[in-house]
Amino acid sequence: MENTDTYKNKISIKSMIHNFGLPRLIIALFLLLLFIVAPFVGADLTTQISNTINRFSWNACLVLAMVPMIHSGCGLNFGLPLGIISGLLGATISIESGFTGFMSFVMAIVIATPFALIFGAGYGALLNKIKGGEMMIATYVGFSSVSFMCMMWLLLPFKSPTMVWGLAGKGLRTTISLDGFFDKALANIFQINIGNLSIPVGSLLFFALLAFLIWAFLHTKTGTAMTAVGSNPVFAKASGINIDKTRALSVMISTWLAAIGILVYEQGFGFIQLYMAPFNMALPAVSAILIGGASVNKASITNVVIGTFLFQGIVTMTPTVMNSMIHMDMSEVIRIIVSNGMILYALTRKSEATK
Repeated sequence: MENTDTYKNKISIKSMIHNFGLPRLIIALFLLLLFIVAPFVGADLTTQISNTINRFSWNACLVLAMVPMIHSGCGLNFGLPLGIISGLLGATISIESGFTGFMSFVMAIVIATPFALIFGAGYGALLNKIKGGEMMIATYVGFSSVSFMCMMWLLLPFKSPTMVWGLAGKGLRTTISLDGFFDKALANIFQINIGNLSIPVGSLLFFALLAFLIWAFLHTKTGTAMTAVGSNPVFAKASGINIDKTRALSVMISTWLAAIGILVYEQGFGFIQLYMAPFNMALPAVSAILIGGASVNKASITNVVIGTFLFQGIVTMTPTVMNSMIHMDMSEVIRIIVSNGMILYALTRKSEATK
């Protein structure tokens, strides 16, 4: 009897490891080890927990933007910078229009929305013409849109002294402070402060709202059709579903979520970064959702939450613990090595998922 129970327990443990995924379990255990070690090497644990939670709240919406396109079979959205540019246009036009405080954040969303929908519609139409090569084309779309906007940020007729170069009087600065505008617009709502522990309840609730809306949408008739298109396009077409229209809708939603995501990211960090800044923002988002357990044709809100927390936790904690151990400031070097290593692992996992 005892042998039978032991056997069942082993089977149960193996099943749990298989369902959660051994790589994710290793990453999670490594992150837990970093949290345990932190106090012993002189790093303040509560501060590091706060940093991890804050970075999660700032990045989760960008990772959430991956879900609609994966569900429709368009793959991982390497064209995320297109949505980010929409959000940046919303933010800069909101400031240029004179909006301040929380209203500048609201207006940034309102202004960014039509840009995201228009860009998303064009992007979706392009992806519909090259079915099967979406991720490669998406990468080119992302890179080329960032390059194009590098010229436009210098040519667009912005006049606000907060944003334009001082001496030239035209062209936007590389970094624009959000002080007086929507700096911490969400993070300060219902924020919990206990000693060095700071929890941005407003940002977390905003992400939870967006996640719930996406979850609810995917359970509607249109959302179910979107999942069917991604799972079996032949069956979906035979069922009378307009495949191109459904795919285009998923791209538009993904682009809009990216626009909202960058605004949440900006309010957390307290500044806007233009020009080449959006260039490398797609890879961490792609990596996070893959680490969370998603594949190129299947993703869930749970994958978003787990992947974002693990990715941001490792990127946050590793440099801090390493610096405290060697007593040298190598945080940026270590962060780049760790983040690129996580990206490499995630992209390798993507290749395995396609086999």
